[in-house]
Amino acid sequence: MTDTVSENTSASPQQTFEQVRALVADQVEAVDRLILAELSSDVVLINQIGRYIVSSGGKRLRPLLHLLAANALGYEGEDHITLAAVIEFIHTATLLHDDVVDESELRRGRDTANAVWGNAASVLVGDYLYSSAFEMMVRLQRMRVMEVMSKTTTAIAEGEVLQLLNVNNSATSEQRYLEVIWRKTAILFSAAAQLAAVIAGSDAATEEALRRYGMHLGAAFQLIDDALDYRADPDSLGKNLGDDLAEGKPTLPLIYAMQQAGADDAGLIRRSIEEGNRDAFAEVYKIVESTGAIAYTEMRARDEARNAIAALAPIAASPFKEAMVAVAEFSVQRSY
Repeated sequence: MTDTVSENTSASPQQTFEQVRALVADQVEAVDRLILAELSSDVVLINQIGRYIVSSGGKRLRPLLHLLAANALGYEGEDHITLAAVIEFIHTATLLHDDVVDESELRRGRDTANAVWGNAASVLVGDYLYSSAFEMMVRLQRMRVMEVMSKTTTAIAEGEVLQLLNVNNSATSEQRYLEVIWRKTAILFSAAAQLAAVIAGSDAATEEALRRYGMHLGAAFQLIDDALDYRADPDSLGKNLGDDLAEGKPTLPLIYAMQQAGADDAGLIRRSIEEGNRDAFAEVYKIVESTGAIAYTEMRARDEARNAIAALAPIAASPFKEAMVAVAEFSVQRSY
């Protein structure tokens, strides 16, 4: 994950996100129908919580990425619809678990499921979604798919534990922070792209290219997320600014600011992380801004986006490949 390329991403995406989605609009609708069908349970609470979080207004970026990659490889079957739903189920399960661990009350501008139904119900429904995802995968009868996704979910769990170990730890290094990103966030983007090559019967080089594309894209996405916690409009962001600080998370803006700031300012950030002190957000924000920490985080994100685009070099030109390039550009240009 350390390789970089010198080419710049374009100043603005050549396609809008709506145009990207329009390329696979019928398939997106098929995924949505499958998700709703698979959420149908005779246990009412599962239906309520599952539908609540799945319909919470997210872009469904990971399943969209899988659909685009499958089409870019010329895949003509139906397994990509099932896998896109699987990917969304796993992502949704991680959100349910994350919000419980982080004690979050707001996501995408709405109350979190745990704030509405409680922690126990959220964890159990998250477990149900994980189980349903693997049940759907079994139907495909593709061992390589199971292999990739089992390794992916294991890595996500490891990332969650690593992040937990980093909470309130002001000594967290940039490398340790990046390890959390790669395992907790980037790995599912990676699997979404890689699995398109698996079901399309592509060669190992193509599978690896798409794996790398997704990994770099996911890293870029999370880096921008962490930068947004210090510069976004709260209404657009859908959560409170300073949530990461309040949760004691030493994200890259804080890590870099501590490295660049004077002893007193670095000490303030260190104590704020250790105490999870949201009240210090205004002072911490000034330090983060003055040290160029937000700009540094965004620069690292742009590096990852360029690497994602470079990884697509072996993929044949098509509107779907162009859309995947645009998605990488969107990942670092969004404001929420």
